[in-house]
Amino acid sequence: MAYRVYSGPKGSADISPLEKSQMLFKELPVLDDALSWARHLDQTGRAPLLIEGDDGVRMNRRAIIDALRVGMREEVGAEPGEMTKVSPRDGSTQHGRGR
Repeated sequence: MAYRVYSGPKGSADISPLEKSQMLFKELPVLDDALSWARHLDQTGRAPLLIEGDDGVRMNRRAIIDALRVGMREEVGAEPGEMTKVSPRDGSTQHGRGR
């Protein structure tokens, strides 16, 4: 299974199906990694525009931002040095130390 994170500069419009073949993307093996990469893009001045998975998952820019915000709210309640993962499917959380 693979997930592709399409990105562009901040302020980019949503991706149309015709534009998708010309867009940059990074392929990752699990959805948590794709969301982590989307967070990295956002923190470094780029915009995550679309996440698509081989399993049919499709998250547009708004869905990605919503998922990242949920993760940020969960991190506020975590212990220092503890990571929080939020499942985009059911909103469940998992706490743990770094990888």
